[in-house]
Amino acid sequence: MRDKAEAMVLASFAADSLALGVHWIYHAQQISNQHGRVEKFIKPREGSYHPTKEKGEFTHYGDQQLVLLESVAAKGGFDLNDFSERWQRFFRDYDGYFDGATKKTLANFSQGKGPQDSGSPSNDLAGAARIAPLAFCYRDNLDELVRAARAQTRMTHADPLSVHSAEFLARVTWKTLNGASPSEAITEVAEKNYSDTVFTEWIQQGFQSKDMETVSAISRFGLTCHTPDAFPGVIHLVAKYEKDLKEALVQAVMAGGDNAARGMAVGMIVGAHLGKEHFPEQWLTELRKGGEIRNLLIQIG
Repeated sequence: MRDKAEAMVLASFAADSLALGVHWIYHAQQISNQHGRVEKFIKPREGSYHPTKEKGEFTHYGDQQLVLLESVAAKGGFDLNDFSERWQRFFRDYDGYFDGATKKTLANFSQGKGPQDSGSPSNDLAGAARIAPLAFCYRDNLDELVRAARAQTRMTHADPLSVHSAEFLARVTWKTLNGASPSEAITEVAEKNYSDTVFTEWIQQGFQSKDMETVSAISRFGLTCHTPDAFPGVIHLVAKYEKDLKEALVQAVMAGGDNAARGMAVGMIVGAHLGKEHFPEQWLTELRKGGEIRNLLIQIG
């Protein structure tokens, strides 16, 4: 299981890095015209949301996931206070992009709120998509994984949709690591934990679009950061490409919009299913923090 768990984490980071150069471009044709098929890491252009970043680095989502991984490695598990302190220190001199959720959370901390109450009202999927380090740490303990996934998400994204998304993704990833196919895991979690909720509708939309062309399907769902738009696209990608990690992440990027959060969630689940042998070697060698990530995973165990 450990090899697949490592692939799960690396795939989530790689998905973010793959999206970096075209993040938040909302016209798929523009991505295609300017960059062709994005299957390699690229440096963001001037005027993009991440002009200070280099090829193989991360968006502010991947950066926060790395902070979470560092915290888990240092503490031997999830410690909300340690994560919140590291997260705040990280953003003091950050030269990357600050999204609304980050700004609001930092403002709440500055007003004296603790990490249980600091979360912004954002319902973006990004807060839930960065949990791969927790899935690695708690791959033998589902209850602790769910607890940690919800807490780390709520620290920055307090909307119930984001918090419940984190639990859903955690449960699906855990089942996948323990031998279920991603589609089986999604179905089982939906039926047992999320029946008669809005997630049921989103999951049906994702599964029913499996035979559609991906860019069209995700465009129909919506390209924004918000969970109601992003979640069905994650289900579509996982169901359609659960046997092809590279294509899952390339298609996540080519659809445009908030392709970074979408890709991180997909990479985590499909990576947990397929393992490192399905991971493009070039992504491993060009991921700037790849060595650091692997060393932190070794430290966790």
